[in-house]
Amino acid sequence: MSQTRPEPTAGSPQASAKTVAEGVEAAAETTVQTPAEAAAAAEVPVRRALLDAALDVFTERGYGNASVTEIAARSGIAVGSLFHHYGGKRGLYLALWEEFQEEQEQRTAAVVAAARQHGVTDPMALFLAGARAYLEGAWVRRRMGRLLQQEDGPAGFGALRRQWDRSWVRRNAKLLKVDETRRVGRVRGVVLTRVIRGAAEELSDCADMAEAQEIIEEVLGILAHLSKPPG
Repeated sequence: MSQTRPEPTAGSPQASAKTVAEGVEAAAETTVQTPAEAAAAAEVPVRRALLDAALDVFTERGYGNASVTEIAARSGIAVGSLFHHYGGKRGLYLALWEEFQEEQEQRTAAVVAAARQHGVTDPMALFLAGARAYLEGAWVRRRMGRLLQQEDGPAGFGALRRQWDRSWVRRNAKLLKVDETRRVGRVRGVVLTRVIRGAAEELSDCADMAEAQEIIEEVLGILAHLSKPPG
């Protein structure tokens, strides 16, 4: 007659060994990458090196005078890999722009969401919190601001930027609860957004953080005044 073995009790050597084995198995399941995931992870530093080098060359020489040969040389990545990942310097420029805008959107959205979680409901206060986050981000990424000041981007970039600006205006109008069905409401959103954009570009020329912070505070005061509804 067979006997059923008792389950290992907590703290016993058998239980400890079982726990360790389960932990190793779980860790293996979470760390194993598929070939596609491993290839994508390997490409991250390559893309980063190319983008960083492109920003250096674009800001130093301007987009028109930049060459993919110099960008590749500075990055330490083969020219063929540059074309594989970005298709040329236009793709690099647009990737830098998109990365910058995504970072700025995430930064402002996170700050506005945090303000709401702390009980802030006033549209103007939320708008100013988002504006501060955007301007502080512009100072952090001031080299990108210097590049945009050159107005020497690839063909079609101006139209792409205007399209993004229109979307930005709509987001700001929604945050401020502006009536976009009225022309005065639309104009208000456009003016406020252009003030932020212009100030963000000016921040790229600041000598230090103290000067940048002074400009940010001044611009926020202007925005507070302009964002007050008429009447």
